[in-house]
Amino acid sequence: MDNLTFLFNTWMKFFFLFTPFFVLSMFMGFTRECSNRQRNQLATHSMLTVAALCVGLMFFGDIVFAMFGITLDAFRVGAGAMLFLSAIPAMQGKEDTLVSALKEDVTVVPLAMPIVVGPATIGALLVLAGGMNGALQKLLGAVAVVLAVFCLWIILRLGTVIEKALGQRGLRIMTKITGLVLSALAAQMILAGIKHFFEN
Repeated sequence: MDNLTFLFNTWMKFFFLFTPFFVLSMFMGFTRECSNRQRNQLATHSMLTVAALCVGLMFFGDIVFAMFGITLDAFRVGAGAMLFLSAIPAMQGKEDTLVSALKEDVTVVPLAMPIVVGPATIGALLVLAGGMNGALQKLLGAVAVVLAVFCLWIILRLGTVIEKALGQRGLRIMTKITGLVLSALAAQMILAGIKHFFEN
């Protein structure tokens, strides 16, 4: 796989991993009473936080594995299972209970950390980063993360336009499609973990 293909594939994985249309629907709910300027500021601050968290996890994920003595294959299965569970509510069009509990708290931390970068996303990030070989792939992976966050930022900035164009029903359909892609990614992680475990 050449570097450009690797960059594109990794970017697409991270983009769907962030569940952009689910995040958009939550973001629009959080900022319903905000002005356009306030909404844009919140989107920018949140996405900067997401980018910093994700890049940090990518480069320091190996330390997490070494610290707890966890193999990459075991983490693949665990993260895949968690990612699959998080994809089910998206496919059903239901809001996560954590999101519902935080709906009144419109700050950077709830939007960036529990919603965009939740436990399943963190697990998937560590698995994807653990499978990258060499400094070049890690660097390309970091670029892919930043590109995915940038695309998510654009979606949030255009939230009003997208919401008017798609409507609530359209957003729910896009969220379900995202959930379907996430479930496939989760299944791939689990199968890869099991396969590598038996090969070793």
